[in-house]
Amino acid sequence: VQLQASGGGLVQAGGSLRLSCVASGRTFSMHGMGWFRQAPGKEREFVADISWTSVRTYYSDSVKGRFTISRDNAKDTVFLQMNSLKPEDTAVYYCGARMTIVGITTSRTYDYWGQGTQVTVSS
Repeated sequence: VQLQASGGGLVQAGGSLRLSCVASGRTFSMHGMGWFRQAPGKEREFVADISWTSVRTYYSDSVKGRFTISRDNAKDTVFLQMNSLKPEDTAVYYCGARMTIVGITTSRTYDYWGQGTQVTVSS
């Protein structure tokens, strides 16, 4: 599975961005896709995840109510709509694909990763 993330950029606090991640290859074997982020000097942290075969979504407490993850199965694409952005949301955002249904909030659960897209929120 190959993943291509896009949509990052520079935005002011309170603004919005929409990230996209297109999957290709053996996408039929995926159980879900997720977004993680990594700020300088920090570990990669879970942001959101969506099941590929059900309507289940998962969010970290820090983004719940502000971010929305969705998917378009026909296009093998997952989106992350980010609203009410804060400076602390600044990070490189990575999309990942998982082949399991457990350990969703753990980065090692994900078998494939996109290249990352920079999100910068100015105050």
